[in-house]
Amino acid sequence: MNNLNTQSSSLDKPASKPSGRIARALRSFSFAEKIVFSICAVLFVGSALFLISLVNRHYSVQVPIQGGTLTEGVVGYVGYINPILAVSDSGRDLTKLMYSGLMKATPAGTLVPELAESYTISDDGLTYTFVLKNKLFFHDGTPITADDVVFTVQKVQDPALKSPSKPNWDGVIVSKIDDRTVSFKLSKPYAPFLENTTLGIIPKHIWKNARDEDFNYSQYNFEPIGSGPYKLYGTQRNTSGIPQDYDLVPFDQYPLGTPYIAHLIVKTFSNEKSMIEAYQRGDIQSMYDVSPQVAKSIVRGDSKIYTTALPRVFGIFFNQNEAPVLANKEVRQALQLATDRQAIIDNVLGGYGLAISDPIPPGSLPAGSNLPTPVATTSIEDAKKVLTDAGWTPDANGIMNKKIGKDTVLLSFSISTSDTPELVQAANMVKVMWQKIGADVSVKIFETGELNQSVIRPRKYDALLFGEIIGRDLDLYAFWHSSGRTDPGLNIAQYVNVKADKILEKARTITDIQARLDQYAAFETEVRNDIPAIFLYAPDFIYILPKNVQGVSIGSVTVPSERFSDVSQWYTDTENVWKVFVKTASK
Repeated sequence: MNNLNTQSSSLDKPASKPSGRIARALRSFSFAEKIVFSICAVLFVGSALFLISLVNRHYSVQVPIQGGTLTEGVVGYVGYINPILAVSDSGRDLTKLMYSGLMKATPAGTLVPELAESYTISDDGLTYTFVLKNKLFFHDGTPITADDVVFTVQKVQDPALKSPSKPNWDGVIVSKIDDRTVSFKLSKPYAPFLENTTLGIIPKHIWKNARDEDFNYSQYNFEPIGSGPYKLYGTQRNTSGIPQDYDLVPFDQYPLGTPYIAHLIVKTFSNEKSMIEAYQRGDIQSMYDVSPQVAKSIVRGDSKIYTTALPRVFGIFFNQNEAPVLANKEVRQALQLATDRQAIIDNVLGGYGLAISDPIPPGSLPAGSNLPTPVATTSIEDAKKVLTDAGWTPDANGIMNKKIGKDTVLLSFSISTSDTPELVQAANMVKVMWQKIGADVSVKIFETGELNQSVIRPRKYDALLFGEIIGRDLDLYAFWHSSGRTDPGLNIAQYVNVKADKILEKARTITDIQARLDQYAAFETEVRNDIPAIFLYAPDFIYILPKNVQGVSIGSVTVPSERFSDVSQWYTDTENVWKVFVKTASK
């Protein structure tokens, strides 16, 4: 019995734990052996961690996640946040963020579906049919249907509302086919029409009861309900009760994917000076609408300057009716040769611009498109030779003159421009350049409103230093067709060329982009031969953003609000995720 009890007691004892064995083994080590063991253990753990790090680095990828805040400054009173009524740049900025259209512009300069799933164009170019995506919603959760599209366009066409977009939709008949399908019928082919469909869609259920006389005063012009990438979270008002700061948050039903930046705050300022001071204090992180001279000097180390060419043409447009001396082609040719465009860009724009020699700026062409453009050359000597070969000689004061019939004509005229500092500086630089070839040039400065009303509209100028906003639709008809040479037309060079007219008429009916570019190449040849204007530069769009904002592609910008074309892809926060868990589908 005792033996059995003893055996049972022995079996009941727990086995020694591995940690206990290790501890006893370590106690049996000599001092030197303990040191060697410790070194080996450290090397083993370090190697294991290193291998884990390598594996993690090889099989993981950094991906953007929602989070972070971007505070942006804009200049000017916002006014309407409504795609039908917005006129100010800041109003269009917020409208771009909070509304979406059938199509949207991309940084590459192309148009892609936004609310639309697909579209077709009839063979005659007169009917555009759009099919909406499934499960589209406004910020308040109401579904988007074809009724909203029809309602929006009809409101734009309503003359009582005086929408700035109305000219784009005159003569267009919009019809609902079914809840997801809408068609637009044009009276004649117009190739750039697709651009019109970037118009933001407003919710019919919100606006249908608003009378025309009340439309402009609705609270929804200031607290909008749209379907864009961001929705309004809150506003901060000034002492007069006017919204001053707008806090926007991502809309998780946006058809192109929920934006990453968790709060996009837009702060408004009355002028550039106060906005720059706020940037220097750190109250805002991003801004645009700063003069080129200021941009480089104030940018912080944590910021980056983004630039892209604007589709705008700045040049000197000749009025040969008002200044007959400019009707002499050799005079226009000599003035062109004497014009140093790069000097203007370097000294006036701080390098933020591109020298141009033709009426189509580079920013208005789709990515990868090119038109043959000769390099603008400058030569005072060649300019003088053109004049002397044509019989022009200097008088006692060095002013070139020429005997034409019974009269002696002096090479004397004026340049009119607005009181914008850049344009004043550019006009005075050109004056000095042209004086070098014996031209007597004066510069006349006008306040912008006076310039438009008293100078441009009645065509009371010898030469006009001015800018034209061409836009992505690349329709030059309004600027150069002879039908627009008098007010309210935009042909400020009063250019008349029958062949050029026919080219412009044909170009706006062609939907194939390359075929249109072929027409415009022919048009540029006519303009190059006639020299109705001297084209100077296309300015850069300047945008300052913090370096920690990633995924930004400014690309093609026709109006400032298009800097937000891919805002849903911007991000500040990231995390590491193993590749197998990363979604392969794009947003």
